[in-house]
Amino acid sequence: MSKQDLRRLNRPEDARRVGRPAFASESARVLAARPQALYFDLASTALIVVDMQNAYISAGGYMDRAGFDISLAASAVAGTRRAVDLARASGIQVVYLQNGWDAQYVEAGGPGSPNWHKSNALRVMRQQADMDGKLLSKGGWDYALVEALVPQEQDIVIAKTRYSGFFNSTLDNLLRTRGIRTLLFTGIATNVCVESTLRDAYHCEYFCALLADATTQAGPAFTHQATLYNVETFFGWVSDVDSLARALDT
Repeated sequence: MSKQDLRRLNRPEDARRVGRPAFASESARVLAARPQALYFDLASTALIVVDMQNAYISAGGYMDRAGFDISLAASAVAGTRRAVDLARASGIQVVYLQNGWDAQYVEAGGPGSPNWHKSNALRVMRQQADMDGKLLSKGGWDYALVEALVPQEQDIVIAKTRYSGFFNSTLDNLLRTRGIRTLLFTGIATNVCVESTLRDAYHCEYFCALLADATTQAGPAFTHQATLYNVETFFGWVSDVDSLARALDT
């Protein structure tokens, strides 16, 4: 990049455009966020609800069985429920991602797949015989979305078999055919499936905002903070549900 290009990028008027995509209309809503406000239009925005399933939230689910602390899950559910209600009321498309595999676990991959080696759910089933075939199996209790976040008819539910909702799924196509350009993220886990999906969204040219108080991590608190840093520094914007409510109340 030439010095002239750098000077042009650093002009004050260019700085004011950061966070305001070229496709944002004059009536775009303004989401207070870090590192700066993000402009978005209702018709081209979707709320992505990541893996709000019994596996990750409920006592006796996969994460509980694997020894992860699920005590913060209730607050993530409450934040997500509020974000979903706000999205539906304003006409923002709600998209649920649901993680898991077929009953025979063919989709999970065998010993030749790194997923077989790194998936904690698969590990728990190998170690706890009474759980064999019960964790994240499509149609089972563990796989099901929690009762507080049951999808409605106008919502979209997309199955996924890996951390990222974009991997080997219909997510990108369904978003593009609806003219979606901006994604708001909630769900579990901040540092795993949420971050993986958001990173892929960035590489697919979506503008992404993570609602930090509607997510929670798998692991120590610093992993949540690390994702927030990664998002606001490299991949998008970090905001919260109150800021979304204010942006929509205009």
